[in-house]
Amino acid sequence: MTPDAERIIRAFVRGRVQKVGYRAWVNAHATALQLRGFVRNRNDGSVEAVFAGDPDRVAQMAESLLRGPPSASVAGVDITTETERALDETFGARFVVLPTR
Repeated sequence: MTPDAERIIRAFVRGRVQKVGYRAWVNAHATALQLRGFVRNRNDGSVEAVFAGDPDRVAQMAESLLRGPPSASVAGVDITTETERALDETFGARFVVLPTR
């Protein structure tokens, strides 16, 4: 996929999204959608994720963040469009779980 055909977003998810399997759920869904990027817990109790890939698949992932796994309770999701620099913290062309920041 050429960079012009790719969409990159950053999402901050608020609510009961830590210690409920939210990161693992995001990782599984993003991997299934063949997206690049990362997910991590934030010290403020939120979850941060960056997704890159086919625009339709990125949009599908963004919509699914509102649901999360059954044990989560999502209060809100803030999404911004990003540039390639948003992926500097990842490891290659895959999706990874990063340590809390």
